[in-house]
Amino acid sequence: MDVTQLRAQARRHLGPHFTRKDTWASDFPVFVRGEGSYLIDTEGRRHLDGLAGLFCVNMGHGRADIAKAAADQVGTLAYASNWGSAHTPAIEAATLLAELAPGDLGTTFFVNSGSEAVETALKFARQYHRSQGQPERTKIISRDMAYHGTTIGALSVTGLAKIKEPFGPLMPGVRHVPNTLGLLGDCGPAAELDCVTAIERVILEEGPETIAALFAEPVQNGRGALVPPKGYWPALRALCDKYGILLVSDEVICSFGRLGHWFGHGVTGVVPDLITFAKGSTSGYAPLGGVIVREKLVTELYDSPKGGVFTHGATWGGHPVATAVAVANLTAMRDERVLDNVLTEGPELFAALNSLESAHRCVKDVRGTGFFYAIELMADRDSGRELTEAESLKVLREVLPEAFRRTGVILRGDDRGATMLMISPPLVADREVLTELLHGVDAMLNDVEKAVQP
Repeated sequence: MDVTQLRAQARRHLGPHFTRKDTWASDFPVFVRGEGSYLIDTEGRRHLDGLAGLFCVNMGHGRADIAKAAADQVGTLAYASNWGSAHTPAIEAATLLAELAPGDLGTTFFVNSGSEAVETALKFARQYHRSQGQPERTKIISRDMAYHGTTIGALSVTGLAKIKEPFGPLMPGVRHVPNTLGLLGDCGPAAELDCVTAIERVILEEGPETIAALFAEPVQNGRGALVPPKGYWPALRALCDKYGILLVSDEVICSFGRLGHWFGHGVTGVVPDLITFAKGSTSGYAPLGGVIVREKLVTELYDSPKGGVFTHGATWGGHPVATAVAVANLTAMRDERVLDNVLTEGPELFAALNSLESAHRCVKDVRGTGFFYAIELMADRDSGRELTEAESLKVLREVLPEAFRRTGVILRGDDRGATMLMISPPLVADREVLTELLHGVDAMLNDVEKAVQP
């Protein structure tokens, strides 16, 4: 079957995710194979996967060892639930996660995606407080422009109005506070920063006794790879401890090496109460997400007369094949010291991106750490002219998609609060691959400058 026929069938029968009609009408690539940091399409063209799928293919494509783990598990035990029983792969995966997670985060509830992980954290937080005799603690605090998922609960926590508006009223009791945009490094006492004092102000406005949890990413994806300033996360931890609020670190993107560490703790220095995860746990080889919870909290919920059971579950949660893949993936990541590659190459990648900033008038800012970056675009840095709405649409819908096709480097144009280019290569990308990626970014920025006059 040729690619034209495949595209026609896709347009008729396959519902695309977050894809505009005009994009679906174009000659989009149809991928058939993956090798390392590359995807190969039906026409044999190699595309550098500069976004690691969707921030998830940490170990790269085409790993025979991870594929074998999946195949062996399918042939041994294709399915058993974790409802009143257990199976070896889920036990092994949960044990491995407990070894890697910070502090006493030692109990994992498996689900199937990042959105489900956030939904699970929401439910755990509310049921935990109820089990402790505080049923009024139902409200959630999260940050402006933060993305936390697409299910109704997770979407309610998300701070992006554009993707929430089509669905009408969502879950009540969610307050959004300022993010850390514009703050980096040592900005003075963190407790005095507006983005921190605003949180305490909301807590007091709502009533501390009504707040269940505070959700935040170690490095916020929405609004473009926002690295927190010094002391920010300890300030969050102090506020949560002061008012009895659970601190949820949403690490669907940030965990398993994306920032150069197993978990966000390596960047924040803070042990949260819950960690949500998904993407990098299996490097995309199988759907898996979950929530890692402090053992103390789990014990308190189960031992409470008003608890006894976490009233939550999913048919595929902790699926044998997915958890077997997670064990193979994380073991390989550890044995091959992949995180060391991120810690070594990440600063070099950041320095190279900053050199591109100085070379291109259309670059307003470069943000990020590890293998996770955002390039914020503008019309002309020298004059301070921002992109008009029309120019932004042209860059995102015409210039960048064409540049991805022409250069063979796949990245992501982002319009959440600004016009941005997101960069998130596989963690196994070596210097040669990263050099190719940087050449692609350079060419893309040239295309933007040609399309947008100063």
